[in-house]
Amino acid sequence: MTRPGVFLVFEGIDVSGKSTQARRVAARYDALYTFEPGDTALGQELRRWVLDAATPMNPATEALFMLTDRSHHVHEVIAPALETGRSVVCDRFYASTLAYQGYGRGVDLGLLRAASELAIDGCRPTRTILLDVSVEVVNERRAHDQRDRFEAEDLAFHQRVRDGYLELAQENAWFVVDGAKSEDEVARVVDERVADLPW
Repeated sequence: MTRPGVFLVFEGIDVSGKSTQARRVAARYDALYTFEPGDTALGQELRRWVLDAATPMNPATEALFMLTDRSHHVHEVIAPALETGRSVVCDRFYASTLAYQGYGRGVDLGLLRAASELAIDGCRPTRTILLDVSVEVVNERRAHDQRDRFEAEDLAFHQRVRDGYLELAQENAWFVVDGAKSEDEVARVVDERVADLPW
């Protein structure tokens, strides 16, 4: 019987460095690197719509776009890889919707949790690592692209998202890593947090 692969998730607000670390760890352990939203053909279309600031979209609609992407992503990419014994490193997952659309946009967390359970169909991370940075660091690093729905948001929005992530991390006993440190320092701490996983 094939042992399921490790499912490692990196979470964090934009420009926290999670994508860099997720790619690096995936390469180190020969795991599949994937991301949300947009790492399938359908996901690319959903991502294009949800990130386009010129397209009016209420918070519930935004959340449903993200959950549609996640459901498709789980069934087409993540679960099939894990079932063959391949490990998967994912840039964003379940918690991103709770943080951005729940804490950030104000969509009811209870409803989001229930819908998220439907979307992931029992596919849960082995471990989640949150790369945390302050909104001041976000403001320094981000592109301020007004065409991007999330880049265009003010710092108050990003603070709500960050606060949500920290609350979720405490509830779920995630590892929290200071993403404001140098890339090498972050990598060292991340490596310590994933070395014991059954890769």
